Amino acid sequence: MKEFAQNLLAENRTASYDLTIIVPVYNEEDNMAALEEKLSAFLPKAKCPACVLFVNDGSKDNSLEGIRTICGRNEHFYYVNFRKNAGLSAAIKAGFDVAQSKYVGYIDADLQTAPDDFNLLLDYIEDNKLVMGIRAARKDSAFKRLQSKIANSFRRMMTHDGATDTGCPLKVLHTDYAKRIPFFTGMHRFLPALILLQDGGCYKEIAVRHFPRTAGVSKYNLWNRLLGPFKDCFAYRWMKHRYINYDINENNI
Repeated sequence: MKEFAQNLLAENRTASYDLTIIVPVYNEEDNMAALEEKLSAFLPKAKCPACVLFVNDGSKDNSLEGIRTICGRNEHFYYVNFRKNAGLSAAIKAGFDVAQSKYVGYIDADLQTAPDDFNLLLDYIEDNKLVMGIRAARKDSAFKRLQSKIANSFRRMMTHDGATDTGCPLKVLHTDYAKRIPFFTGMHRFLPALILLQDGGCYKEIAVRHFPRTAGVSKYNLWNRLLGPFKDCFAYRWMKHRYINYDINENNI
């Protein structure tokens, strides 16, 4: 992963935009047409110049073919492809590492949140290092909502981040702060806490729309929605006391 990011540190086309929207993709071939439609409709309406960066997480279906087709016929659409599946946190972190725009956004490929709602978050990004959605009128099953409620309560107790809904897949961050986030599996659940670790780190939550999944299959189950995050909280607590902040105020490089 580190070598992958280093190979793309040279000037890339995302540097021409203010916002790079990262879309992790894993076995979402049935959602590719909707992603193209919704994202291409949003870009002209975005409150700042924006592009889309698909991160194909080693999909085993035809998602990569769909991504290549979309990027080939749409301006402002780009992609990177993993050799093999590495997980959602790795896909998000790769997007952070690759993007060279001022801001980075993140949305799930299942489109249970609306790209248009990025504009709600962008209204507050100048004054906050992270602006994240809260799923209003969430359209998941009662069992899924219960699992998330338990996981969020435990995470808040362990991290003291005060965040309401870290599982909401709609976020915008300052890219320089996103690039300093330490990588570990489950990282995507701790973005508010990891932003707060950094000097000057602050975040804001905004209510956004939520929709039922209409295509594809959820990648979440009891383990990765509830039990996995419990374990990850202890990893965060260990790392929190060892996190390094520094500020260079002079050099002669």
